[in-house]
Amino acid sequence: MNTHHANIRYVEWLSTDDMYKASQEWLSELRFIKDEHLFFDDLIKSFTLQLIKPGQFSKSKKIIDVIDTSQKRNNLLIEAVKTHLNELQIMVDGIDQPKEEEAYKEEHRNLIIIINNYFKEYRMLKTQVFSLIKGIKRSEKQERLIDRE
Repeated sequence: MNTHHANIRYVEWLSTDDMYKASQEWLSELRFIKDEHLFFDDLIKSFTLQLIKPGQFSKSKKIIDVIDTSQKRNNLLIEAVKTHLNELQIMVDGIDQPKEEEAYKEEHRNLIIIINNYFKEYRMLKTQVFSLIKGIKRSEKQERLIDRE
């Protein structure tokens, strides 16, 4: 968590352009993750029979629940970043509003932390999903090899 404190100090020197670019990058990544969630949904549907097997079900259920939570959180973050981008006008309108500008910077600091944490959690989720599917594919391959003999 100490690394976040370094990021917080850095935001004070970010220009409006830098905050805009960072927000655009977040939005792009969040939209890409939204597409990946659709891919995960399709992947889960194609492996439904294997995922509901007695030995797999509880592990599969947990991961599916995490995917669902991640999708909901992703949608909320997309809306938060869109709103944040729309509020950027406070910084560029040429009117000196120190309280509003500081509030915008504070919101940007908070978004840095929230979004970075979400991206870390999402990478772990992806690893879990692919490990689960990889395990299923391995067991299917072993079953086919056993059936051949």
